[in-house]
Amino acid sequence: MVDSIAPVALGDLALTDAFLKALDQFGLAALVKDAASGRYEQANESASKLLGLTHRPVIGAVDAELFDAAQAMALRAADQQTLAVPARGVRAEHKLELAGERHEFVTWRQVVPESDDTGAKLVSIWQDVTEQRRKDLQLQHALAQLEQQQQANESLRREVQDNQVRDTVSGLYHRAHFEEQLRREADLSSREQREFALVAVAIDGLDEIRHKYGVDGCERVVEALGRLLRANTRAMDSPCRLGGDRFVVLFSGVGLAIAHARMEQLRRQCSQHIVPFNGQQIPFTVCMGVASFPHTAGGVEELMRSADRALAGAREKGGNRVALASIQFVQELESH
Repeated sequence: MVDSIAPVALGDLALTDAFLKALDQFGLAALVKDAASGRYEQANESASKLLGLTHRPVIGAVDAELFDAAQAMALRAADQQTLAVPARGVRAEHKLELAGERHEFVTWRQVVPESDDTGAKLVSIWQDVTEQRRKDLQLQHALAQLEQQQQANESLRREVQDNQVRDTVSGLYHRAHFEEQLRREADLSSREQREFALVAVAIDGLDEIRHKYGVDGCERVVEALGRLLRANTRAMDSPCRLGGDRFVVLFSGVGLAIAHARMEQLRRQCSQHIVPFNGQQIPFTVCMGVASFPHTAGGVEELMRSADRALAGAREKGGNRVALASIQFVQELESH
């Protein structure tokens, strides 16, 4: 505790003393230095408590006598910065090791000009923000944990939602979701007079793969095809697993030629893809039938049949190929 306050030229001494004691009521430390020597000339009671100086005489001491070398150097640098701009105060932050604990302070320094033949003074007000920073950090951690929990909940919600509309093995849409998208696409295309394509896909020789590698081997092949289908379709397309070795892809706003080119690319990727399984490698190929609305069919059901007929033709020719469905006007000319 400070026993006495040395008189300094800061205006009326009684007023200065009242001001320092008033800061005590708010738990703020107030210190006055001689600007030239850096020696403390006044300090309120809170200064000794906050800065851990209750057992050291503050009045007449310099920072190097009260703090370790690194801390004293940081305080002196802050003083010099304030003295360089005497017309303005300077806000600073300090971290001090006091009694084995780190404390954080926010400070305000202000130069008081010379008065009555006394030198300039450097007034500093200190606020210990250690507890507030700790609470802020705890709040940040709590908010971060809350955000992580919300993200985990959202991820779980999406996973549950995906499980309702996607096949767990291939990651592709179930039939019900696909049929809903197909009806919407057909309605949109009818209103806007635009094309869309439908591709029936089958894995060649899946029964032979099952016989040789078992059910787990079949699932690895289905997983691989699902990844390749997702990689070769856009967000607005709908790749679906109908069941077993049968798959179908809805290409939104895409014509027959473009759908054929994309599926030919997929066919080549499948024929070159090797599925690792239990130290073995499982090769596989696919065959596909490509149909489009309205060129190969004028309705949803006929479009599905058109794609299936093209797929059957690809299978009859040995698989590992992409077949196009017949265009309607060609069939009409042949009938005449």
